[in-house]
Amino acid sequence: MPGEDLEVCTGLVIPAAELFESASRAGGPGGQHVNKSNTRVSLRWSVTASPSLTPQQRERLLEQLRGRLTREGEIVVNSGAARSRARNREAARGQLAQLVASALAELASRTPTRPTRSSQNRRLDEKTQRSRLKRQRAQRDDDQ
Repeated sequence: MPGEDLEVCTGLVIPAAELFESASRAGGPGGQHVNKSNTRVSLRWSVTASPSLTPQQRERLLEQLRGRLTREGEIVVNSGAARSRARNREAARGQLAQLVASALAELASRTPTRPTRSSQNRRLDEKTQRSRLKRQRAQRDDDQ
C-alpha cells in the first residue's frame, strides 16, 4: 500500500520513498461521510529528481509529459472517485503507472507502403464516374 514500490513496467520500479501522497476532501457520493473524511488522494512524483530513471528515460518523460508536469518537474495524479482512501490510493497509483508506462513506450516506426495497382485504378475509375455525373448535371442546368 503506501509503503510499497510502484512497478511501472519491466525495468522501471518507482521506490515508495519517491512517491509523495496527500489526502483531501473529495466531492461526490457519500452523504455526511464525504464532508468529514479526507478520501481524495493526490500522488506526486518528481521526474527531474528521481534517481531511479536513466537519463534517456528522464528525457523521454520530460518530452512526452511536458503538459502534465509542474514547474518543478513533478507529475501529479488525483483520484477521488471511490469512497475509501485505500481505493483512491490504488487508483492513483495505477493511473501514475499507466501514464509513465505509456510515455516510455516506443512506438513502432511506420514502414512506408505503396497502393496496389488495382486500388489506384479503382480510385481513378471512381473519380471518372463522379466527373461524368457532375458534367451531366451541368448540362441539365444549362438546358433549363
